[in-house]
Amino acid sequence: MRRNPILLCVLLLFSPLSGAAEPPLRFSVAESWSMPLIRIENNQPTTGILFDIMQSLASQVGRTAEFHVLPRLRVQPAMDRGEVDIRCYTAQAWVPDLSGDYLWSLPILYQRDLLIASAQTAAGPYPEQFDHETIGTVLGYNYPTLEHLFANHKLEREDARSQEHAVRKLIAGRYNYAIASQMILDWVNRDLPPSKRLKVISLISEQAAGCIVRNDPDIPVQQILRTLVRMKVSGEIQQIIDRYTAPPAP
Repeated sequence: MRRNPILLCVLLLFSPLSGAAEPPLRFSVAESWSMPLIRIENNQPTTGILFDIMQSLASQVGRTAEFHVLPRLRVQPAMDRGEVDIRCYTAQAWVPDLSGDYLWSLPILYQRDLLIASAQTAAGPYPEQFDHETIGTVLGYNYPTLEHLFANHKLEREDARSQEHAVRKLIAGRYNYAIASQMILDWVNRDLPPSKRLKVISLISEQAAGCIVRNDPDIPVQQILRTLVRMKVSGEIQQIIDRYTAPPAP
């Protein structure tokens, strides 16, 4: 019997075997992030703790990862418009007015903001003793526990584009103190000799951070949440963190 080539093409077109590939998981990336969280080159992330976590998560749920690099204040509006599927490294306290249908993951990272100083000035005055002291901060970031010190001009902000830039300016002697996360402090100190390593003056705030996932039928939400639990419990996430922050072997 002679086969109709047109009929064969139609059958192949609608065959389950010829189904389209699953759409990518679209992750938001804040422009203000820096290493060790993420490195951005040509408007795309290339390495870092969050980059590795997102890539592994997407792979384990059978999707590719697509990254949308945005100014920090445009990240949540992009999610609200359905342009982004997953927003990682955020906390409920940071998005108090969250609206829409979202599900939260378990905490995957902890944001410990620290007041740090150079080795030479680490023995200097504590915050309540400051008077018009310039301190390295990040543009657009709020520090509620220090607001009274800013209001009374005991501390004066000098904003940088990212925490890493603020810390680099501290190392360069632009000012004596800065605010940075524990992860960034560990990342920077890895490359400094012991006598030059930055020191912690005090803990400013501590917050558990997780991921927000849009509750959309086209997104494998429960699979994503279960995978993040597995990555956390298995130690995979901690291994990724250690890869960037653990002290080098002697």
